[in-house]
Amino acid sequence: MDRKALLILHGKQATNEAVRKAVMQRREDGWDLAVRVTWEGGDAERYVREALERGYRTVIAGGGDGSVRDITQALMASGEPDLTLAVIPLGTANDLATAAGIPEAPADALALLERPAAPVDVIQVNDSYFLNMATGGFGTEVTTQTSEDLKELLGGAAYLLTGLTRFAEVRPAEGEFEGPDFHWKGEFLALGIGNSRQAGGGQRLCPEALIDDGLMDVAILPSEVDLLGGVRGLFRSGENGGKEGLFERARLDRLTIHTPEAMHLNLDGEPLKDTRFELKVLPKALHLALPEGSALLS
Repeated sequence: MDRKALLILHGKQATNEAVRKAVMQRREDGWDLAVRVTWEGGDAERYVREALERGYRTVIAGGGDGSVRDITQALMASGEPDLTLAVIPLGTANDLATAAGIPEAPADALALLERPAAPVDVIQVNDSYFLNMATGGFGTEVTTQTSEDLKELLGGAAYLLTGLTRFAEVRPAEGEFEGPDFHWKGEFLALGIGNSRQAGGGQRLCPEALIDDGLMDVAILPSEVDLLGGVRGLFRSGENGGKEGLFERARLDRLTIHTPEAMHLNLDGEPLKDTRFELKVLPKALHLALPEGSALLS
């Protein structure tokens, strides 16, 4: 095992003493563990390039789902094979880490480096990449417009509060979805495309998704469902608040979405706006440090 990694730490966590202690412990255990702290947009991508140039094949995301997405994007855009991602969950929701069972304690999260990393899928959307989930519709508007201050104060509950305060603004989006043996067209309130299971602070849109099966789980909430029931199901924790039957579902290796009006597709916090989205699964394109028996593995 190459005991060498670079940790890219979100700037808000620069003084996190638990992270510092965990890094020092890994170094005492013989790891060459370098640390870089982000200050502004683009830093994570630049640090990934630096890591690869210096011979690091393992990069650690110390932050939330947005940090994971930024680093995944940079790793995939590099075109280099056999790269490994590890995660210290330090964000508000930590949706990927929660679904995967990655420990919250930094020392325990870094201890996963001692295990063989699991080959996992990455989903490509047009020229972008994500590891966890892409969302569209009302849920996306809520997650992109929930303030950082509110998230810091309330954690994942901030998304629910924002959703309730904006309930009167709910209006459906319109789209056409096409994939192998799948076609759906109509108005929808929410959309989830999962390589993993949840987004937006615990919205389990794709509760049975696996991250290594070569498929994406598609969940569409049609607009003709009871509006209040649909929104409640969207933002409740658990298996969509018991509203599983509300969703149109498919499991595909590729999908095309066409919308008459430009729509935001939120890739783990990175909004991508277009009228056409081409999605495809890149099977086992990345290695991910996961605990033994992770629920996301087949």
